[in-house]
Amino acid sequence: MILPSKRDPRLITIRRGGTLTDEHHQLLAEWAAQCAEHVLPLFEQEAPDDSRPRDAIEVGRAWIRGEVRMTDAHNTAFVANAAAKGRPDPAKFAALAAGQAVAVAHVAAHDLGAAAYAIRAAVAAAPAEEAETARLGERDWQRERIPAELRELVLDDQQARSLICWNVFDD
Repeated sequence: MILPSKRDPRLITIRRGGTLTDEHHQLLAEWAAQCAEHVLPLFEQEAPDDSRPRDAIEVGRAWIRGEVRMTDAHNTAFVANAAAKGRPDPAKFAALAAGQAVAVAHVAAHDLGAAAYAIRAAVAAAPAEEAETARLGERDWQRERIPAELRELVLDDQQARSLICWNVFDD
């Protein structure tokens, strides 16, 4: 479960009763795409002929550009998630990160799902004795790429949802 039972109005678009602007929603979608794309090689090494996660990231970016409807982007999340089925953890989590990234078009709060799954992918790919270093490295890489105008929001959200995101954002 990546989404909280009570949603933060800062992550709900204005048209749905929250305070998130379309511009900020698009920035969150791009950040989520970057997080998923960073670990995508872990999937592609395992399944080089399966383009579903990469395609999902591209659909998310097409949504940002206004080329794809939100419902089409949302439906693509299920396709990326299906690519995870039966894969080893690094590949599985990388595919799930892509699914979460494209789902940001539907619900902005999926941005943290993309980031959390990307961290889980990096940890799963690391030797056990390097898992914590991998977690912190991926988390810090992501944090360096949070859009400046959204940094406080994303960091607050990471703290608020830490437990349901497997504590991957903890310091």
